[in-house]
Amino acid sequence: MERTPAWGIEPVPERLRVLGLLDNGLLWGNLGVSLLVLVAGTYLVPALSLPEAVVAIVVGSLIGNAMLGVAGMIGADARVPAMVLMRAPLGQRGSWGPTVINAAQCVGWSIFELLIIATAVAALSDEVLGFRAQWLWTLLFGAAALALALLGPIDFVRRFVRKFAVWAVLASLVYLTWWALDGAGLGSLWDRNGEGGSSVLEGVDLVVAITVSWIPLAADYTRFSRTRAGAFLGSGGGYLLASIWLWLLGAILFFSRDITDPAALPVAVAAGGVGATLALLAVTVDETDEAFANVYSTAVSIQNLAPRLPQRALLVAVSIVATLGALTIDLLSYQTFLLLLGSFFVPLFGVLLADWLAAGSHYSEQDVFGGPAVRLGMICAWIAGFAVYQWLYPTGPHWWVDLVEKLEPPNWGIGASLPSFAVSLTLGLVIATLGKRRF
Repeated sequence: MERTPAWGIEPVPERLRVLGLLDNGLLWGNLGVSLLVLVAGTYLVPALSLPEAVVAIVVGSLIGNAMLGVAGMIGADARVPAMVLMRAPLGQRGSWGPTVINAAQCVGWSIFELLIIATAVAALSDEVLGFRAQWLWTLLFGAAALALALLGPIDFVRRFVRKFAVWAVLASLVYLTWWALDGAGLGSLWDRNGEGGSSVLEGVDLVVAITVSWIPLAADYTRFSRTRAGAFLGSGGGYLLASIWLWLLGAILFFSRDITDPAALPVAVAAGGVGATLALLAVTVDETDEAFANVYSTAVSIQNLAPRLPQRALLVAVSIVATLGALTIDLLSYQTFLLLLGSFFVPLFGVLLADWLAAGSHYSEQDVFGGPAVRLGMICAWIAGFAVYQWLYPTGPHWWVDLVEKLEPPNWGIGASLPSFAVSLTLGLVIATLGKRRF
């Protein structure tokens, strides 16, 4: 079989569409195992009680993963990367806007992932071995992310996830779950009242927002799927199972171990003995696949702007930038900017879905590569959804939030993801139908 790491923006040929349901499920289940999701679970409590948090996690995961699965299915249908796919609803040059935003957020999240991994491993090595050497761990995991990216999606699944990652991570999560519940008294945790300050719907919105952050990357991987059904069930189902587990574990850890940030987790786990330490180490090492996905998708996104640039060279360049960023940037202050970028992609998916449905739930090569330069109406639908998102839940740097709050956002407690998606989807359907997909 021909290797695929350097496959560009052209539709993937039939001979390379080899990822089945299991492959997709393992890939997305592996991406769902993340320290960031684990820590995000602690944000739901104690504002919500544990039963309320469970409702928010399950409902938010079902909604978010349905969206992720559909995005993966559209990618398998069109057989092109995610940002190339945006040529269909937004136009050939209209796709450049989301491409730049996605490349920026992928680089940012690559840096953030390496920073989280290096911080966690440094804290673990300091506790166990007596030294931190965070710079060394940053370099090592930056190199590991590059090595995985150079494998490409198919070899990543078959040579890394299948043979190593899935078994190590599964065993580790089982052990960490036992460790979190050991002596905690699940009954007493379950009966503990929430402190208020957040609604279940806002919890649902948080879960949805983190899940759909993968939508602008989904097609980069599902384009290699054998079938649309395999892509839908594999991406949506694989990420669903893993993320629910991590969200629930994070919420329980808040109550049982008082853990609320990635740096505190290694120290607390190391105190639990060798078994717990090894389990956390496996999960932390597996976090490298998040950096891999962001590095790979950055390179593929850039190729939508410059198709002739060699993908391998882009992978090396992006990895170097991400590693240097993790060594020098205080990304915790940059995280708000990444959240601002992320709010573009919920309404963008609404526009994509609307256009795909208007096209008869199928994109041909002509739809992707033969459309107009710009489809202004669909771009306006996207911007309208973004405006609704920010109005309902201003997020981003302080200067941006202060600016939006002058519009007096309502305090409805319903979140922003679903209303934003609904607005962009509805407007997109109207515009795509009335304009016969040319407006």
